[in-house]
Amino acid sequence: MRPEELIRKKRDAGALTREEIFFLIEHYTRDAIPDYQMAAWLMAVFWRGMTPAETADLTEAMMRSGQVLDLSELPGAKVDKHSTGGVGDKTSLVIAPVVAAAGLPVPMISGRGLGHTGGTLDKLEAIPGFNVRLTLPEFRRALAEVGCALIGQTAEIAPADRKLYALRDVTATVESIPLITASILSKKLAEGIDALVLDVKVGSGAFMKDRESATRLARSLQEIGTRMGKRVVALLTNMDQVLGRAVGNALEVEEAVAVLKGEEREDLRALCRQLCAWMLVLGGAAQTLEEGGQRYDELVRSGAAAEKFRQIIARQGGDPRVVDDPRRLPQARERRDFPAPASGYLARMDAERIGRAAMVLGAGRARVEDAIDPAVGLVLHKKVGERMEQGEPLATLYFNHAERLADASARLEGAFRVEPSPPKPTPLVFETLT
Repeated sequence: MRPEELIRKKRDAGALTREEIFFLIEHYTRDAIPDYQMAAWLMAVFWRGMTPAETADLTEAMMRSGQVLDLSELPGAKVDKHSTGGVGDKTSLVIAPVVAAAGLPVPMISGRGLGHTGGTLDKLEAIPGFNVRLTLPEFRRALAEVGCALIGQTAEIAPADRKLYALRDVTATVESIPLITASILSKKLAEGIDALVLDVKVGSGAFMKDRESATRLARSLQEIGTRMGKRVVALLTNMDQVLGRAVGNALEVEEAVAVLKGEEREDLRALCRQLCAWMLVLGGAAQTLEEGGQRYDELVRSGAAAEKFRQIIARQGGDPRVVDDPRRLPQARERRDFPAPASGYLARMDAERIGRAAMVLGAGRARVEDAIDPAVGLVLHKKVGERMEQGEPLATLYFNHAERLADASARLEGAFRVEPSPPKPTPLVFETLT
């Protein structure tokens, strides 16, 4: 086989065989195919698409480009959750301890934030001492000892994805549904899981802005995961407003801990409860969603979920005292209120603008190499549908560099629409694909 022949075949809308796809991925991973040829193939895929069979073969080839974990020595079904990313999305910090406290192992390989969406690894690293760079043997030991481990992608896991993702990022081929599907699932399935719950976000703060494209991605992920022998459920969830009220790494850890300890945080608690219920059902720890939701309530109410988070933090070198004393998290030196522009009901918020305001303060990164300030961000005091009076605090900005405040505040201008009457409620979960 020759790479240029496979580029031409896909350019002309042909379907590649399993052997051809494995050839491309294997040879590219070991640098036997140059970037310029793989970039041409990625663009051909971007325009011509892939069949479900091709996407499944691409996913498996990328997954098998590195080590695929076998966790069969651990009792119980291994379950995980993946979110496509949003503003204020700290659900992993709630879900992982709850499901582990229910007795199901949770091997979670997560990512970092880029642009307006946050990353689970950045939030975890806001906890003093927390180590997300465990080796695979350490990852296994942590799973065996506390039932959960949360780490970043290692060199051994799906190395083809690391190379392809970097190439897609600079060749305008990121948005391809088959390429997104293979990228997500190759890493997740290499974890050795039996079941996966997918949180595919749609709206102003999401990667997918419209319902149609989000549905296509959710269906692709669900279909390919199922083809590869896993139990997969995909939820389309609302990202037209910030999830919870906190945006920024230490601030989000504090809010996640509040939910773990039973505090009511509207949509954040509701979504965590539903995602956990599905994970418990797919993992065999609950027979129905109702039972899974009740199990979530019991684990939070009893304190077992918060205790499991303490164990996870301690096992990965962090300070478990942050669960009981959030002042041990990084603290911003300054704070400033952002006033409500008018009296009335908050009818809409632009979650992406809010995420970018937090990014300007230092909570996110525009480039992979940018440094994160774990202490900064913002906390909303109003959610869509709530009443406000002109001039009262709509949000509080936490910052360490005063010169960034004006830019962040300017981005919040126009991010909120106020109306004289409350808006029609929108669902938190639009659709569930089983």
